[in-house]
Amino acid sequence: MQIEVLKSKIHRAIITEANINYIGSITIDEDLMDSVNLIENERVHIYNINNGERFDTYVIKGEKKSGVIGINGAAARKVAVGDLIIIVSYATMDFEEAKQFTPSILFPQNNKA
Repeated sequence: MQIEVLKSKIHRAIITEANINYIGSITIDEDLMDSVNLIENERVHIYNINNGERFDTYVIKGEKKSGVIGINGAAARKVAVGDLIIIVSYATMDFEEAKQFTPSILFPQNNKA
């Protein structure tokens, strides 16, 4: 049996930019990505703490040590600069493997790993 479990989580990141005139995606500081094992183009779910919006997109690598968390494209209408969000990704794995798996979770301070 395969199940889906939490793989990576950045809890309470701060939106630093919202760019409606972009193709789409979320830009995440590469240091934050590395700290929770996210890779470029990986699907992520975004949960906006401020307004309850939920959506999914894919990751674009942002400049290291920049602290950037940018929502791009149509989803930029679902956030405001300064909003707190939760960024999560899930992985599908064997049930027994999932019992032993530990997700990578980060509580960033000012969007720093």
